[in-house]
Amino acid sequence: MSAMQDEKVTKLNSDYMTEQELKKKNVHKRRVGLVRRLTVFGIVAFIISIAMVSTIITQASTIEDKQLEKEKLEQQLTKLESKQKQLEDEIVKLNDEEYIKKIARRDYFLSEEGEIIFNIKSD
Repeated sequence: MSAMQDEKVTKLNSDYMTEQELKKKNVHKRRVGLVRRLTVFGIVAFIISIAMVSTIITQASTIEDKQLEKEKLEQQLTKLESKQKQLEDEIVKLNDEEYIKKIARRDYFLSEEGEIIFNIKSD
């Protein structure tokens, strides 16, 4: 029914009406421009957010890998320090003549003068 009424109403061509129509068009153009700018800004913000989240996830994964590697290396360091301590003790022992004689008797079956070595096999 309102469409029929619009056809029956004649438009007035006055300066005021022209000015009001121009204002409406300008407001509409501004609103369309604002919507476009906000849409573009939203898309850019979304893309930046995705990039940031992706970077954070990648960094978290890298940090986790590095921590696992660090733990492995710390365990290896502990083993090597233990081995180093053992070797240092062995060096101190090798500076003792009695220890060297004991090793020579045990491993190379060497004997002192007048000493007899018996090789006994244990079952």
